[in-house]
Amino acid sequence: MAVLLEKRGAALWITINRPEKRNAMNGDVIAGIAQGYRDAHDDAAIRVIVLTGAGDKAFCAGADLQNTGAAFAADFSRPNVDFADLLRLSQAATKPAIARVNGTCMAGGMGLLCMTDMAVAAETAVFGLPEVKVGVFPMQVLSLLQTIAPRRLVNEWCITGEPFDAHAARAAGLLNHVVPAAELDARIDWLIGRITDKSPTAIRRGKYAMRAIASMSFDEAIAYTESQIALLAMTEDAREGLKAFAEKRKPVWPGK
Repeated sequence: MAVLLEKRGAALWITINRPEKRNAMNGDVIAGIAQGYRDAHDDAAIRVIVLTGAGDKAFCAGADLQNTGAAFAADFSRPNVDFADLLRLSQAATKPAIARVNGTCMAGGMGLLCMTDMAVAAETAVFGLPEVKVGVFPMQVLSLLQTIAPRRLVNEWCITGEPFDAHAARAAGLLNHVVPAAELDARIDWLIGRITDKSPTAIRRGKYAMRAIASMSFDEAIAYTESQIALLAMTEDAREGLKAFAEKRKPVWPGK
């Protein structure tokens, strides 16, 4: 299986399972990750998605270049391509996703990193956009990367193709946490715990709203969000949260 899907408590783990190929992406990998996102949203018990790679060498090294023609082949009768559709799916998601960056994260792997909401990396992980070295450019990755990292750094990464380390990635805003490799899973578990004890309804509606206002002016965004907070206050989760606060107890979220 190119991608392994595993439920671990309230998390669905999506693991690219091609360690011998540095977890490089092919059609099966893209389809498997997309299926994981759909499965997570179809299962009310799943609260968070964890995206990672098998082994300890690579998160994802980008497109599988062994079959060079296939890596960038396209059906020109279709206006969309599968990797772009995966990025679209990730941005429409209403359940949070965490990238567990266990090793090398290059090229299209950077797109997978950027499509998640949060990221934790081993301090040994290496990042980069080396597409210019093979005559192409990280086009689809840019659609997400340019909203996360500073423009000057994005320019340097894309134009030089030179790699950078996990601490530089964190300083640029690509990562939330950098930890020793041995502590990676503990930090992921900690982050999952900080998500799953919160209101699923608030997170669901909040993620939807964050995406909606991303391209709005301030006046549009404030008008939209003032209506959204009124709607959110009418949910069962909001009622339970306020009741639990008043009663000095932990809320039991109905998720509605």
